[in-house]
Amino acid sequence: MKAFGNIAKDGQVRAVASGALTDGASVIINSDGTVSVVSGSDDGAGTPTQISSESNLSQAQAIYDPDTGKVVVAYHRDASTHYYGAAVVGTVSGTSISFGSITKFQANNTNGMQGLTMAYDTNEDKVLIVYADKDNSTYGTAVVGTVSGTSISFGSNTVWQSNSVSKMQVGFDSNSNKFLVAYMRSLMRSRVLTVSGTSVSAGSETNLRSDTDGNMRRPDMAFSTSANKFVIVYRDQDQSNRGQYVVGTISGTSVSYGTAADISSVAVGYQIQIAYDASLDKFLIAYEDDDDSSKGKAVVGTLSGTSVSFGTPRVFNDASTLAPAVSSDGSGNFIIAFTDVGNSDRKTFVSATVSGTTPSFGSEVVIEDVDSESGGSAHLSQMAYDSANDKFVIPYNDFTNGGLKAAVLQLASTNLTSENFIGFSDGAFADTQSAVINTANTIDRNQSSLTAGQTLFVQTDGTLGETAADPSVTAGTAISATELIVKG
Repeated sequence: MKAFGNIAKDGQVRAVASGALTDGASVIINSDGTVSVVSGSDDGAGTPTQISSESNLSQAQAIYDPDTGKVVVAYHRDASTHYYGAAVVGTVSGTSISFGSITKFQANNTNGMQGLTMAYDTNEDKVLIVYADKDNSTYGTAVVGTVSGTSISFGSNTVWQSNSVSKMQVGFDSNSNKFLVAYMRSLMRSRVLTVSGTSVSAGSETNLRSDTDGNMRRPDMAFSTSANKFVIVYRDQDQSNRGQYVVGTISGTSVSYGTAADISSVAVGYQIQIAYDASLDKFLIAYEDDDDSSKGKAVVGTLSGTSVSFGTPRVFNDASTLAPAVSSDGSGNFIIAFTDVGNSDRKTFVSATVSGTTPSFGSEVVIEDVDSESGGSAHLSQMAYDSANDKFVIPYNDFTNGGLKAAVLQLASTNLTSENFIGFSDGAFADTQSAVINTANTIDRNQSSLTAGQTLFVQTDGTLGETAADPSVTAGTAISATELIVKG
């Protein structure tokens, strides 16, 4: 029997079911000629997992290790008698994540650390964590981690800057196989870092700007795989807190920069983040607009040479917003997570897509109904995109119950396209069974709660609705509460 094409009667067709079909289910044709039920899911968050129940945990960062398929979360504890830096390995399954044992990369000490940031070296298959060691005059320090199973081990801590530093961010250049770390040391400065095994070496120090102006709050950066350049964004406290950017290019162990320029003329909040999407060759920058009631906004950037052009900023949260974090799946889809001050400081996310230079956003999804902010100072977080599972992972503080958590976020998905819907199952059929499908211009009599005369549309989860979904697929016209003429 052919997978598809056998005529049953009166416009019905027979096809082999791929998966079980329920009576009256919306049906698509697959590329191999089999048929399946239309299925999909909305943007959503899985049940959060507790990483640690200790208090005073901060600056949680997450990255994805593509070589092991694991997520690494690093953080530090800032308590009066108990300081340390630690990391833990997470495994995503569906919308859940489980963690192995916590491993300290800086043992208990007197003063702790600040400015924790990390990135992944796809050449050496290593994790690089960068921070300022308060027990060593706040010197710039780095440590290399290796993931094995559900554990991570670390080499020796290396000082890469024998001066006090702050406000750091590190990123990886997959073209040169080097890291770039940006930081404050009187001026906005940077170094190129190279990892070999578990050792770290540093190039010479370079200013991010040719002038002596600029006092940045914690920067963020994203690497363009098309241009082989970094775009670094930051809040310039010497320029009325405006959001600014500068483009950097690594050559050997050195880096050169274009001219720093404004992202926009508005004052931005403490945290501004940027993500690059290779399929679009675009950047998405998320920030808090302090000149517009602290609303959460995002703007699309396009890199040309050492300059970035921007579209019109769009609001993704119409209430006061703190600590926005943005990440991309590399296929044209972004997630922006943030603390929604207008909703009792709930950690929240929205999906984002880009058309040209214009971002559009999905509905807000509350990750967990707890306070993630505490007293007006949201702790920084960095998301990881797990490409193997097509999920995002975000760590965050639970200030209601205490401790550090992580949640798995998923974007809406569906197997429905604008072309593959063919009709409705005329009965219930098991997987691999020859199924009968009511197709175009037939009458399907297996529906319920319809309104005669109403045009129905197939929704992304296979249900029927009176408004079109995305993609827009017309199911047919209802002629009674249980019947419709199939468009197909």
